[in-house]
Amino acid sequence: MTHRNDPDVVRRLLTTPARWAVVGLSTNTARAAYGVARYLQDSGHEIVPVHPSAPTVHGAQGYASLGEVPGALDVVDVFVNSALAGAVVDEAIAVGARAVWLQLDVVDEAAAARATAAGLDVVMDTCPVIEAGRLGLS
Repeated sequence: MTHRNDPDVVRRLLTTPARWAVVGLSTNTARAAYGVARYLQDSGHEIVPVHPSAPTVHGAQGYASLGEVPGALDVVDVFVNSALAGAVVDEAIAVGARAVWLQLDVVDEAAAARATAAGLDVVMDTCPVIEAGRLGLS
């Protein structure tokens, strides 16, 4: 079965202030994650950079993995390629995240099914900035 994004979930995730772990976020300003993280911050969300080099980005302390992030995470935003996304989703489930957002062109149907079965909201193959524009939120 193909995952379908629920517009109500997309709207709620974008409009309810939350703590977003942005997996793959670095200081590389040319990467999409950099701009999306800024958009999320500007929209009232707290961002937590998650990257192997654990950089501080947009003033937010970075961590090398989801398991190292102190405190609860509401959304795990996945900026890794599809082949690596399943492991990130499994880690999001393990740390008790409430939702996973797989970015544009990041598709893993099996991982989405595992997250849904674990009770997480799932958004896949789209971008928060694009969705905010489409929903008239930006």
